[in-house]
Amino acid sequence: MTAPYTSPQLAHDLRALGLRSGDVVLVHSSLRRIGPTTRGPGTVADALRTAVGASGTIVVPTFTAPNSFSSPAYRERVRGLTAEEIEAYRRTMPGFDAATTPSAGMGAVAERVRTTPGARRSGHPQTSLTAWGPLADFITRDHPLDCPLGEDSPLGKLYRLDARILLLGVGFASCTAFHLGEYRSPDPPIRRYDCFVTEGTGADGAPRRRHRWFESVDLDDRDFARLGAWLEDEHTNAGERVVRRGPVGGGIARLLPLADSVDLAVEWFKEHRTAGGGSAGDRRPLSRPPG
Repeated sequence: MTAPYTSPQLAHDLRALGLRSGDVVLVHSSLRRIGPTTRGPGTVADALRTAVGASGTIVVPTFTAPNSFSSPAYRERVRGLTAEEIEAYRRTMPGFDAATTPSAGMGAVAERVRTTPGARRSGHPQTSLTAWGPLADFITRDHPLDCPLGEDSPLGKLYRLDARILLLGVGFASCTAFHLGEYRSPDPPIRRYDCFVTEGTGADGAPRRRHRWFESVDLDDRDFARLGAWLEDEHTNAGERVVRRGPVGGGIARLLPLADSVDLAVEWFKEHRTAGGGSAGDRRPLSRPPG
């Protein structure tokens, strides 16, 4: 059995992959695929901090789905229920609170970063991002309800900051930054999103749950794996591949520039998400947050 990986070991691997002091990095990760570590997700978080140094900023997705009632997961959950049963189920659904609501399906490392002292979380009830480092306040401030992952979201700020993307034991299907390319595509489809949020307290002092809705781009990640494979196999920048790949712990990691990747994604979408291109005619909503 492999001995548990330590933070210095993982930091060494991250540096060998290309992370540098001062980097702003958007991290998607799978603790299981990294392998056993001495302190679980804390080991990985510490390794990331060591790799980017005190001047670097680590960003993770801290999306939420359990408070959504427009998501595919919700529709599947209430399929076949009576109106009364649906209403009873809705009464059990939580409202989003940026300070306390855990992320859903984002992994243990993201949750560790979210709960790290000094980390800051954006306030979007479906697609919050959490940042830890000197630029945390700037990145997470002012996340508009109707812009989950577009130009005015933290993702748009990461584009302008020339951030990098780290896929740590996960594939391109998890690459949130590609969604910014959807916003920049010509005439992207729009849909409505509905969710519950917690806002203040009622007369009895209990948290008050409210319904919030917004319209935005119909986010769809089902072809991200194909897009990522194309990006990894076919593209170079100044003679070097856009995507750097290497081992981190027991898993495989990829490091890529966010802005270049988004720009290339826009071009790919133009070719592959058009009539006859294989995905525009049968688009499906994102199968994980936002809902």
